[in-house]
Amino acid sequence: MKKARVFLVGAGPGDPELLTLKAARLISTADVVVHDGLVDDAIMAMINPAARLISVAKSRSKHTVPQEGINDILVREALAGHMVVRLKGGDPFIFGRGGEEAESCREAGIDVEVVPGISAAMGGAAGALLPLTHRDASSAVTFVAGQCKGLTDQNWAGLAGKGRTLVIYMGIATAADITEKLICDGLSPDTPVAVLERVTRPNSRALRTILTDLGDMIVREKVTSPAIIIVGDVVLKSDAEDRLIHFAKQAETLA
Repeated sequence: MKKARVFLVGAGPGDPELLTLKAARLISTADVVVHDGLVDDAIMAMINPAARLISVAKSRSKHTVPQEGINDILVREALAGHMVVRLKGGDPFIFGRGGEEAESCREAGIDVEVVPGISAAMGGAAGALLPLTHRDASSAVTFVAGQCKGLTDQNWAGLAGKGRTLVIYMGIATAADITEKLICDGLSPDTPVAVLERVTRPNSRALRTILTDLGDMIVREKVTSPAIIIVGDVVLKSDAEDRLIHFAKQAETLA
């Protein structure tokens, strides 16, 4: 019997050309591929035709398979002697629960290897020519999840502001709450923000406004997930569509 082994493979944010060579090799030779729902179709087409596919797609507040179930699938398939690839959007260790899956495999005595992928933040920022750090604007970057339970109880003070960049994953549905939270934690209402939607894909968008307008802009522009929010002065250096003019016109009309 082959040695039990699981590969946690980052599929990146969408563009198949951004896969690492190792990721491409593993998915083309795997016996079993346990995959997320956000993996691009072009990447799915690269999977070994003989592989058995197991979908564990997730959407907001709805998981087809709970995380414990995913862990069990990986362990079961590996112990059966299969070469298992857990194919995850972005990077396995950036809000991908890869840490939990790795722990479960190790506890079961299964060798596990992580193949990093380009995260949504890195891919989206690159596509929008948005430098997450810049000598004139930011020397620190923080990544947070915008849909975690107890969002209002978390202390985000100091995570954004002068000299800092804040990247918010999974924050589209809670954008209004995020805006209120950041302002209450001391951030200026006119802080630049960008929303990067469907990053690295042909129909991607990069939109820019100010913090006060974030929630309204998402509604006006009909932004949908997957998308990330970036907060900080680096946004002003990006190649993003400026939506602040719409907010200014709206404010002028109300006045």
